[in-house]
Amino acid sequence: MTIQDLIRRIHIDEDESAFNELYKQYIARLYQFAYSFLDDGEAAEEIVNDVLIRLWVGRRNLGEIRNTQVYLYTSIKNMCLNHLRSVSSKKNNEQKVFEAYYFQLSVDPSQLLISKDLSGHVLKAVNQLPERCKLIFKMVKEDDLSCNEVASILGLSPKTVFAQLAIALKKLDSALGLNS
Repeated sequence: MTIQDLIRRIHIDEDESAFNELYKQYIARLYQFAYSFLDDGEAAEEIVNDVLIRLWVGRRNLGEIRNTQVYLYTSIKNMCLNHLRSVSSKKNNEQKVFEAYYFQLSVDPSQLLISKDLSGHVLKAVNQLPERCKLIFKMVKEDDLSCNEVASILGLSPKTVFAQLAIALKKLDSALGLNS
């Protein structure tokens, strides 16, 4: 079921099962996104839950939202920035996020052929990207957001997002020796 179908059921029918399905589909992605800002699992979880609860409480106004996915990510971003303003500093270590989410192997035989060494090199290359490139790369490649959606969420132009993504991919190619 698409996010639009779920939002319609939440908005029009006040369907709790649709909200629960939306929650299940987005909780992990939104948590990762919040965590990338905060580097604090508890705060990230609290912010994501607050945003989703506000979505449910304001369900009668959901018809006014054009793109719910962008709305969710933008709400998370804004609440994270507010949280960071109230907390004196942001931790810089995102290593655990990338280890936990970039390289989950599945039972797919082709995935099993990827060596641990290659995974380590890719992880290292991703972690060496500049912060903006890393965030944009994660949002586009992991969260499946378009460049326009990322631009809207981060308050950047689509050209800037595209350029940052191109830089990230070029640096990863170079770091992994794929551009030879």
